[in-house]
Amino acid sequence: MKRLFIALGLTTALMFSSCKENASSKVNTANVEVAAERDLQAKKLPVMKFDKSEHDFGTITQGTPQETVFTFTNTGNAPLIITNATSSCGCTVPNPPKDPIPPGETGELLVKFNGSGQNQVTKTITVTANTEKGQEMLRIKAFVNPKDAGPTAALGPVK
Repeated sequence: MKRLFIALGLTTALMFSSCKENASSKVNTANVEVAAERDLQAKKLPVMKFDKSEHDFGTITQGTPQETVFTFTNTGNAPLIITNATSSCGCTVPNPPKDPIPPGETGELLVKFNGSGQNQVTKTITVTANTEKGQEMLRIKAFVNPKDAGPTAALGPVK
C-alpha cells in the first residue's frame, strides 16, 4: 500500500512538472486566421424560398398531361445547387435547373404530370439541395375523371 502511494505521488509530481510550458505560445496565428475564415465560409448557406409549395390542377380528364412551374428564390448567401429532384410516383417528372442559382436569383422547377389515376390524386416532389434543411417538399394534386365519364363526372368531387 505504501508503494502505491509513493508511485501515485511520483506520477502526480511528474505530470505537474511536465505541463509547465505555455501552450498558447505554441499556437500559430496564421492557422487561427485560416480556421476562422473556413468557419465563416461554412456558415454561408443557400436558402430555397418557393412562391408556393402546392399546386392544384383542379379537375382533369384521365390521361391528360399537365405541367406546372414552381418558382423559387435563393434568399441565402451562397450559390444554391439542386442535386436531385424525385417524385413519389413515375407519373410525375420534376425537371430542376442544372446550373447553380446565385444568391438573390430566381429559378424554376418544371413538374410534369401525365394525368394518371382516378378521383383525388396527390403526388409529392422531393427536392434535394445544399440548403441547411437538405430537402424541400412540394405537392401537386388533381381530381382525375375517367376518360369515358359522362357529363356528371365533369363536375368534380361531391362536397
